[in-house]
Amino acid sequence: MKTFFKIFPTLLLTAALLISSGADAAMSVLRDEETEQMLKTLGKPVFQEAGLSPETVRFILVNDSNLNAFVAGGQNIFVNTGLIMETKSPEELVGVIAHESGHIAGGHLFRTAEAIDDLTFQTMLANIVGMAAAAGARSGDVGVAVGSAGNEMAMRMLLRHSRIQETSADQAGVRYLKDAGLPLDGFLSFMEKLSSQELLPESQQSEYVRTHPMTRDRVDFLEQAVKENKKPGTSPAEWAELHTRIKAKLMGYLYPDRALSDKDESIAAQYGRAVATWRKGKNPEALAMLDKLIKQEPNNPYFYELKGQIWTESGSSVNALPAYQKASGLAPFSGLIRAAYGRALLENNRMDEAIGQLQKSLDREPKSPETHRFLAVAYGKQGKEGLASLHLAEGAYMQNKNDFAKKEAALAKSKLPKGSPGWLRADDIQNAIKKKKKKDN
Repeated sequence: MKTFFKIFPTLLLTAALLISSGADAAMSVLRDEETEQMLKTLGKPVFQEAGLSPETVRFILVNDSNLNAFVAGGQNIFVNTGLIMETKSPEELVGVIAHESGHIAGGHLFRTAEAIDDLTFQTMLANIVGMAAAAGARSGDVGVAVGSAGNEMAMRMLLRHSRIQETSADQAGVRYLKDAGLPLDGFLSFMEKLSSQELLPESQQSEYVRTHPMTRDRVDFLEQAVKENKKPGTSPAEWAELHTRIKAKLMGYLYPDRALSDKDESIAAQYGRAVATWRKGKNPEALAMLDKLIKQEPNNPYFYELKGQIWTESGSSVNALPAYQKASGLAPFSGLIRAAYGRALLENNRMDEAIGQLQKSLDREPKSPETHRFLAVAYGKQGKEGLASLHLAEGAYMQNKNDFAKKEAALAKSKLPKGSPGWLRADDIQNAIKKKKKKDN
């Protein structure tokens, strides 16, 4: 994996990328296996009480300083980096997760398209924005250059929950936390923080408040729930460290100067400084800091993963191979780490091994167009043109590049044995494109 690999859609869909309020940069998705896994660990007891499978709930980390979280397109919880950085404890973050789980279990979520589960993370985000823009224009015929202000308004209009839904999600969230034996006070303290913004002009309110209507009654309900809870519950001891590491790593990536000013010698702070040092382009120093961290936690796969990424970005993928091999051995479940390992193997012309790692990556991350692109390169170098075209078609289809996907699928069918698994998949892609085109017309 590329730690916090920043993903931008390579093709704009029905609208421009959502522009954050008051910001010049486009909203983007950050992929980081470690952070996603830690969020899943925090959410697992809540998901179980909500009747949701922890394995099927996906956290999508949105690089946006606005304080917001929302659910969309199935069991997908979008969490802004700004919200995570604002939480003061794991209990506050879990309170937000419990509330959003209430929206999922209650069927309140915003469904952007019938086939959204087939989309990549970045295309999913762009699709949400496109649907929002279309709703704001009251038309499906929306141009690419949608203005940021109107786009933001449309986004909020579609994601805005009713007060009834908010109350229902609060009640469900409290029930999940109580049944899981977890404390309620973090949920309350975070909502109290938000309620203080209610009297501010809308332009000064957080995005969360604008899409999740706050009322004093909601805070009163939570205060009463805390007061009446006979068994307050406790969070697992390791949660505090998880929360600290999530924030330290984000701080290092997003605000490296601030992370470097933290002189604390905890592992979390050291980790944040290592990430920040890498972000500042001081790779030798960052590698030395990671070696120090590895001595303290020799079985932490994410230290090796970041080490592999730094070597790769330094133009020395051969030195990255031992780090990625170690990381993938310690975290065999990680499709992102295997993808990065496969890419490094590819760059060193170890084709069979590269294909093996990239295929294993797709078992865990089936919606990665980048992995399909690397597989296309690997098969192309082996002279297997049919499989190369198939993977080019797969990646293009995931990104809604339907004309290119259609062409490559036809090439794949012409070069693969008729009726073989690859031929059948290429045929499926062609049929899916035809069906979509017919529906759009």
